[in-house]
Amino acid sequence: MADARLSTVSPRRGVRLATGAAVLTLLLAACSGGESGSGNGDAGAGEPVEGGTLVYATGDAEPTCLDPHVGGNYPQALLSTQYLEPLVGRDAEGQIQPWLATDWEVSEDGLTWDLTLAEDITFTDGTPLDAEAVQANIEHLQDPDTASSTGFLAVQKIAEVEPVDATHVRFHLSEPDSALLESLSMQWTAMQSPAGIERGMEENCAAPIGTGPFTVSEWVPQQHVILERNEEYTSHGPEAERDGAAHLERIEWRFLPDPATRWAALQSGEVHVIDNPEPEAIVAAETGAAGEQFSHLDAPRPGSVNRIELNSGQAPFDDERVREAFIRSSDVDPGIEALYQGVATRSHSPLSSAEPMAYSDPSLFGTDLEAAERLLDEAGWDETDAEGYRVKDGERLTVRFPVSTNQSVAAEQALFEQIQANTREVGFEVILTPLDLSAWYGTLAAPEDGGDNAYEAVSAPYTKVGPDVLRTLYHSAGTEPAPSGYFANLSQVTDEELDATLEEAARITDPDERAALYEQAQRTVLEGYYILPLYDQQNHFLTRGVTGVTTLGTVATPTFINAQLTQQ
Repeated sequence: MADARLSTVSPRRGVRLATGAAVLTLLLAACSGGESGSGNGDAGAGEPVEGGTLVYATGDAEPTCLDPHVGGNYPQALLSTQYLEPLVGRDAEGQIQPWLATDWEVSEDGLTWDLTLAEDITFTDGTPLDAEAVQANIEHLQDPDTASSTGFLAVQKIAEVEPVDATHVRFHLSEPDSALLESLSMQWTAMQSPAGIERGMEENCAAPIGTGPFTVSEWVPQQHVILERNEEYTSHGPEAERDGAAHLERIEWRFLPDPATRWAALQSGEVHVIDNPEPEAIVAAETGAAGEQFSHLDAPRPGSVNRIELNSGQAPFDDERVREAFIRSSDVDPGIEALYQGVATRSHSPLSSAEPMAYSDPSLFGTDLEAAERLLDEAGWDETDAEGYRVKDGERLTVRFPVSTNQSVAAEQALFEQIQANTREVGFEVILTPLDLSAWYGTLAAPEDGGDNAYEAVSAPYTKVGPDVLRTLYHSAGTEPAPSGYFANLSQVTDEELDATLEEAARITDPDERAALYEQAQRTVLEGYYILPLYDQQNHFLTRGVTGVTTLGTVATPTFINAQLTQQ
């Protein structure tokens, strides 16, 4: 479930920031389990206790850098939520909330933003959070050597950062940006110590320094990250329910790629929280079939939905009729219902249900094999070869579909196989290629010689707060790679009218006008059959033996500021 963005820096192998004796103590403490209530992620069978080590087991790909400014994928957001904090937050209704910045004003022309910073906040190395620290962070994101993708795109319109005084910083924009606060609420633009950044990329990747409730004390690649409580925590974001430091003493963040292993570890009490559970585990936890001690948190990610992008920049999907034929023959509804067991709801929108401006049109995605056959005939794919695949000018109707095994759970991979079988009925040859995350990124890289991309279809989740994610994904500028080497417009949409609509929406601050423009943009994407929407980006967490686990209203990552282990 990692997002499609590239982290390029490898840490020093076996970086150790804690003593061997301390690590042994942590590991022994991590094996203690507990029991909590089911259903709402917050009820407990035992009394909450102070201290202890919470063990989190993730199925997302392990980051190659713990600094989310570098690259910018979802596994980095999951981890960095615990030690880095953004300038602003966002609630469940999509409203921006104060955090490290307590107030903001924008000029009438939208080109000047004045932010007021919280007073007396320091990074865990003692560096003050002041206007100069904000300036250093924006410059770090914009520096091509940082190799940022998500953060780079988010702050692209900030032309200059002016420190006014210690608690006031002024952004001068190259053009109005109605999504600026949404962008500044994300983990990929979170604030970190300028002194930490100055250590250099390798050291900062190993242990970024923030203002959050925990600090990075150890990273053993392919095993775990140890996070220690920040005893001086004072910034208290929107989810914090108390003053002072976290209840937990530490978190052990384990990397367990196999979902069955994670679920078994949760059932045995070896871990307290898992992500990316398979649908059957979620159902077992919710229904009580696995016992009454499990809780389920369902936190759909903002921004885009999980969808299949059809590469309109090259044959065969440069023809809208072929794109529609593929979508009309995919017949995904029965597969989603059977494979996801009610956990995922079919989407007909480019935007997540967490986005208030999402526009949906189910009429475009009904299964119609006769229409698909007719569309392919009209597009010139009117012959078949000996194996029953459509051909045109001697070329088979082939769709190369690389699949990231780190991002797609087994249910989703099975859904892709059903799509492969369903579209074969009308003559498509879909070639599914399972790849680890690194190889998958390589397949999607822009061709160096200007030739074709190495894919015709791909499922590439992308998380960005707010509807401006549409500009990231479907503006023609998104066909060019960011400094990380990744480009977000994988459907290769190049539509001047759509570009103009997205640019205008990014300038407009009136909510009604903005909503109308984003609806128009979504209609263009849907009616052009550039994507096959599937469901919200699945973001599920199962817990046992812990209470008070919540998720941020920004990028739906878990936060443990309120969490407490419960007595067995």
